[in-house]
Amino acid sequence: MNRDLALRRRWWWTWAQVEGLGEQRIKLLERNFGDLAAAWHASAEALLGLPGVGPELVAARDRLAKRLGDRGVPLVCPARLLLPSDPAMPQALGCLQRPPLELHWRGRGSLWPLLRRRRAVAVIGTRRPSPHGLDWAKRLGIALAANGWPVLSGLAEGIDGAAHRGCLEAGGVPVGVLATSLDRVYPRHHSQLQAEVAKQGLLITEQRPGAAVAKGHFASRNRLLVALAEAVVVVECPHGSGALHGARLAWAQQLPLWVVPADTNRSSAKGSNSLLSQGATPLLDPADLLSSLGQGPLAVASSMARTTETSMDPLLEALGAGASLEQLAQTLDKPLPKLAERLLQLELAGLVEPAPGLRWRPRQNGLLIS
Repeated sequence: MNRDLALRRRWWWTWAQVEGLGEQRIKLLERNFGDLAAAWHASAEALLGLPGVGPELVAARDRLAKRLGDRGVPLVCPARLLLPSDPAMPQALGCLQRPPLELHWRGRGSLWPLLRRRRAVAVIGTRRPSPHGLDWAKRLGIALAANGWPVLSGLAEGIDGAAHRGCLEAGGVPVGVLATSLDRVYPRHHSQLQAEVAKQGLLITEQRPGAAVAKGHFASRNRLLVALAEAVVVVECPHGSGALHGARLAWAQQLPLWVVPADTNRSSAKGSNSLLSQGATPLLDPADLLSSLGQGPLAVASSMARTTETSMDPLLEALGAGASLEQLAQTLDKPLPKLAERLLQLELAGLVEPAPGLRWRPRQNGLLIS
């Protein structure tokens, strides 16, 4: 990584620890002071001269500065962290009314360029579905995975968990957008499922390690999930549910919205059924969704995983003992999205291994090359 970019990330991460500070005001500080290091060392008077910067923010900066000391700044970024300034950060997230200040992740970093292009399908719904809803969610997970689509959901009880399980059963790539930090599992009995999603796909959260479970985090998580999706499927949800809020977000972003019709007498489906009367597309067969979406971005990877003729792959040769996506782009003179898709293909084939810091290392016969 470029040294200047690495230093900027460290200062961004330092400012992100200041209580009450969001992305827009960090950008304001950077614009007005030239860089975030200068802003950190600016006087209280200089900071208070900026719009939207009040005494509370200055006091929060001073408390953090006192706690860290001169030698403690800038802070070192965690290995698996995305910041708004990072090239891999999906642009749609930055367009949200409240963009994430940071994203913590675990799993296959090669999926980020696909998510940046919204090449995934969200399957959402209630935590207390009918057997019909559970069956549908699992069928959708299987069908989408079989056709090369990453499956986005929230790893919650009910519809989310069923969709992820179906995706895993079909050997697909699940993406779990969590309302909790990565070091927590909610619900607790999803510990194995969460571990499998991290191993086969990707876990994402805006919550820092150690963050307490909070009801509001589940609602705010939906905005991230929808912003990463190319299309959204609501399987079953009641009025007032988080899934219904997610559906409205999808409409606001002009995403295709599909809804599985359900028994009109079930309270758990009254919210999703109401979306049908408002113009959502009814989903009567998973094949209809797949026909509309076309082949997913991982379809080529699935066939590649069955191929052994990869020894002369230029990307494997360029990896050497390990390299970042940016280094590979410079070496091979190839665009980042194309390289990321190829890396994912090689990863699914068991030929490369993700490493901390959005880096990859080659494997040989399933063993990591050191």
